[in-house]
Amino acid sequence: MEYRKIKDQDKEENVADIEDPHPKSGSGAGIVDKPKIGIQEGSEWKRKSLVTIALTVLTSSQGILIAWSKRAGKYDYSITTANFLVETLKCALSLIALTRTWEREGITEDNNQMVWCGSCMQLIIWDSLGFHFKGTRLSTTLEEIKVYPIPAALYLIKNLLQYYIFMYVDAPSYQILKNLNIISTGVLYRIILRRKLTEIQWSAYILLCIGCTTAELTSSSDRVLQTPLQGCMMAIVMALLSGFAGVYTENFWLYIFGMIFNVGAMLTQDHDDIMNKGFFHGYSLITACMIINHALSGIAVSMVMKYADNIVKVYSTSVAMLLTAFISMILFRFHLTLPFVLGSMVVSVSVYLHSKGKAPR
Repeated sequence: MEYRKIKDQDKEENVADIEDPHPKSGSGAGIVDKPKIGIQEGSEWKRKSLVTIALTVLTSSQGILIAWSKRAGKYDYSITTANFLVETLKCALSLIALTRTWEREGITEDNNQMVWCGSCMQLIIWDSLGFHFKGTRLSTTLEEIKVYPIPAALYLIKNLLQYYIFMYVDAPSYQILKNLNIISTGVLYRIILRRKLTEIQWSAYILLCIGCTTAELTSSSDRVLQTPLQGCMMAIVMALLSGFAGVYTENFWLYIFGMIFNVGAMLTQDHDDIMNKGFFHGYSLITACMIINHALSGIAVSMVMKYADNIVKVYSTSVAMLLTAFISMILFRFHLTLPFVLGSMVVSVSVYLHSKGKAPR
């Protein structure tokens, strides 16, 4: 199956000395409008700063909100209904964004190729949705969408594990361990898609493993790692599932099948509780914020891909790890240790090296 690769189509290009075939006479001929260029650069800097702040805040608050939504070590609400609402909100935001664009600009060659969607509400090629234009109507075929149930099922398991892992880890440890999906994705891309990995990237993977292990070290005499074995295994499984699903595809139909599979999970896992206590039983303001956060986090990633670059993602990941630890010290009495700080620094360096060490295309 062909992998649909997300690619930014709107990168700024350097334009040099374009000669006007019909130059105007006078002193203003051929002079570049410097104030206008300055305004554009200022606007771009503001967008990039806003996107960076948004991604950092959303990333750091994701684990905190999940941990905060627990009561006495367990969830009062149904995690399957919460996950269903996350997928539904992502779908709704995708369609709203596309509809508003079409209402404002009409269906053009440019805006029929983009829509806010993907595994994390990412900006992807509209053609990869499987739609074809017939006048002003959209259609698709069964052959084009039948490949999406597999990654949708993988994402469902991964997203549900995201809640269960907090039975064994705290928010700062989760923020560290979820970087393991960088390794799984890179290795699976190498195996399945034959994508070449540079020596710098392999070195980054080794550093990432060392950093995650260092951050989890504890001075306790009864165990080496502060995260129990169950939590470590869940983190590894989540990373593998995320890598496999990412290698398959990232597509709008992922949300559709995700919603269908979530309905199945609700019927098999929480059917009695939902029927007896209600769909929103146990929900709180924190739960609602968590659901919104999960949906908006993908939009922030989309904006980074469109208006910023990988360095912004690296910066946000690094700051989010430390910010999560700091907030957890206040909310959950998390004890910041030297191994955690050193491990976080090593993970940050490895993520940076992985970003800078990509092979040229």
